[in-house]
Amino acid sequence: MKSIKSIHTFRVLVVAALLSLGSSCQKIDDFGDINTNPGSTTAPITAALLTNVLSNMPGNIQGPGIRGGLYCQYMSETQYTEISLYSTPQLNVDGVYTSILMDLQNIINSNKDEATKEIVSVSGSNNNQIAIARILKAYYFWLLSDQYGDLPYSEALLGNPQPKYDTQEFIYKDLLKELKEAAAQFDEGALMKGDILFNGNKTRWRQFALSVRLLISMRMSKVDPNFAKAQFNEVLTESGTSRALLVNSNADNITMQLPGGNFKNPWFNLYNGRKDQAISSVLTGMLTALNDPRISAYASSSVGFPYGLTRDQAVSFGAANPNWGKILSDNWRAENSPVALLTFAQILFARAEAAERGWTSEDKVQLYKDAIKASMEEWNVFSTAAYNSYLTNNAVDLSTGNVLEKIATQRWIAVYPNCNEGWAEWRRTGFPVLVPSANASNSSKQIPRRFTYGTNEYTLNEANVRAAAARIQGGDTQDGRVWWDKQ
Repeated sequence: MKSIKSIHTFRVLVVAALLSLGSSCQKIDDFGDINTNPGSTTAPITAALLTNVLSNMPGNIQGPGIRGGLYCQYMSETQYTEISLYSTPQLNVDGVYTSILMDLQNIINSNKDEATKEIVSVSGSNNNQIAIARILKAYYFWLLSDQYGDLPYSEALLGNPQPKYDTQEFIYKDLLKELKEAAAQFDEGALMKGDILFNGNKTRWRQFALSVRLLISMRMSKVDPNFAKAQFNEVLTESGTSRALLVNSNADNITMQLPGGNFKNPWFNLYNGRKDQAISSVLTGMLTALNDPRISAYASSSVGFPYGLTRDQAVSFGAANPNWGKILSDNWRAENSPVALLTFAQILFARAEAAERGWTSEDKVQLYKDAIKASMEEWNVFSTAAYNSYLTNNAVDLSTGNVLEKIATQRWIAVYPNCNEGWAEWRRTGFPVLVPSANASNSSKQIPRRFTYGTNEYTLNEANVRAAAARIQGGDTQDGRVWWDKQ
């Protein structure tokens, strides 16, 4: 176990919300060597490191309590309402860098080091291990940079106690390079063990990497549209004319299947003894107005909890409305329910938006319709009659109104309850139009647009964090904007 001093050696910023829940897994039998002591060997057991990273993905990436889900008004707090009133968080936890990212870096290092590469090859070929670790490392840095902006990146995970903060622009463009190179690095050697997500399937890992590249490219649509367009089209070209190398059906969704028991669905855990969060009335109101069949999957009841209440107001509403909707219906919130991390609908909406922006010649209307259908099918609520009726709603039909707004709003609905994605896309597009809490406690009274750097950074890495803060449009505040978040 790392000492506190050692932890601070590798410490950099991290999202406390990403660490709020326990681990998850795909098959419980795959977890047999997680507790093996790597200190008893001359090299880490890289299969165990990978399993540990993957088992944490549902809770870390999408789990309950993530602030983004409250900021983008997917959910409301039912008792302790500080987050949805925009209190400034103190995020001084080192977990993602010192555990998940360091586990991935150790996989890379051990497979490159001449002294250990042969030893760790028992877990798979060196190239296949490095490729998987690079893809996951890029994915985590993407999520972190979307929450903070500039971060320690090029000098992180190297033992430097005071790493510089790279700009988010640099990070984003390097992530695209990393994902492309990693996907090309797989070889014909042994598949990596410990892979509870894809069982070492190289095609699926390449599909994951290519799909993340597509979404990263779209995230840059406002800040660097020419570069974003070029990257987006490069991904489409690589995906083939049928787009088969992207996530190209619901069967391709990047989903972690959970066994229950010691490895429970994080949304199940949210209500396992507590009831602090609910589906918000903002979302249920929109779904009800659209007669959207997904409401039966998205919540345990159609009674949404008002957003942004004071504690007294929230307690009063909960007492008067005991049937308020929990996040997800009971059958989607079982302890062994799967968790989707990246979906076909997301890819289709991105392609529809690209077509509307003139980046591609694809059929935006058909892609948009297919995205809505894919989302309804994903949640097992699709019927031809309901779908056809839904598409005729004036708020949905692309033949009138603001096309980009409708695409963005439908994407916001479809990615629920992926809190990180919902918050990021709302900040990028401005849709749906969300009204800040009337009881906001922050000085601007506006919905937060980023996480502030933790106080530990100002103590332990002051010069570098202050240099990063000085580059932020709006300063190191919740109102500051990350690089791609432009009005």
